[in-house]
Amino acid sequence: MKQQNKPQEATSETQGPSRLQRDLLPRALDYLRSAGLKPGDRTTELALAQHLQVSRTPVRAVLEELARQGVLDRQPRRGFTVRAVPETTSSEATQPGEVDQLCFRLAGDRHRERLPAEVSEADLMRRYGVSRPLLLRVLGQLSEIGMAERKPGHGWAFPPILDERARRESYEFRLLVEPAGVIAEGFQLDMAWVTEMRRRHQAFLEAPWSETSSIELFEMNAAFHEGLALASGNRFILNAIRQQSRMRRFSNYDWTYGQERVRVSCIEHLEILDRLERGQREVAAALIRRHLEEASLLTRPTEAS
Repeated sequence: MKQQNKPQEATSETQGPSRLQRDLLPRALDYLRSAGLKPGDRTTELALAQHLQVSRTPVRAVLEELARQGVLDRQPRRGFTVRAVPETTSSEATQPGEVDQLCFRLAGDRHRERLPAEVSEADLMRRYGVSRPLLLRVLGQLSEIGMAERKPGHGWAFPPILDERARRESYEFRLLVEPAGVIAEGFQLDMAWVTEMRRRHQAFLEAPWSETSSIELFEMNAAFHEGLALASGNRFILNAIRQQSRMRRFSNYDWTYGQERVRVSCIEHLEILDRLERGQREVAAALIRRHLEEASLLTRPTEAS
């Protein structure tokens, strides 16, 4: 009896890119542009996967799609090289500050529990009156720093909000870990990082404050504390402080403590760097402890419902 041929399974080429891959494409293009890659430069699955914070499987499909579009060339035994990175298209373009502004609005609504822990893209587009390309850029940016996570289907989930008890416990934990990090046996300061931190803090002190400055402020503060944890030479300290940053992002993006506290925080960070550069690590540890204790005493003003 003649055996019937089984229908061929659809391949990725016949199906085209998946929804996840389509969402990753504009972010991959942003990466190629921001990295300043030129024709002939090599890009790897690993570098792109680390930047996008996804596995290498969808990244491999994204690279193949970019090659199909003529952005990349596949080189035998060399992977992918850049052929020509297109300019930003009108559908990708946003007005200056649009991404930060939407991040700020999402953070404020999530912190006040006006935004549910799980929501669809369609709901977010209606709520904020934004296009899908802009929304996906913002959600992609938030997912890279652990503030949003794609759910199966079309939904997104946000991390739990820190209540007052969790906030207190977070500071108690950091008071135990962060001062210990700078007096750890393997502590080694990266002077290039110190120079960059000084530049960012000084620029922040001199710049006028705006509503969305709180986003830049938190990211700079997180980079400072995570940089000290990295310098400790202890991977467990670094992982713990990174987890704390992820937990605190939504509540800290919605800054309500005033510009004076910003100035105080920057000056305290710079003093800690001064002591570390002089090799006075015990003094720096004491300054970190004081810095965290003062921050833990801050209370939020009553927010209008």
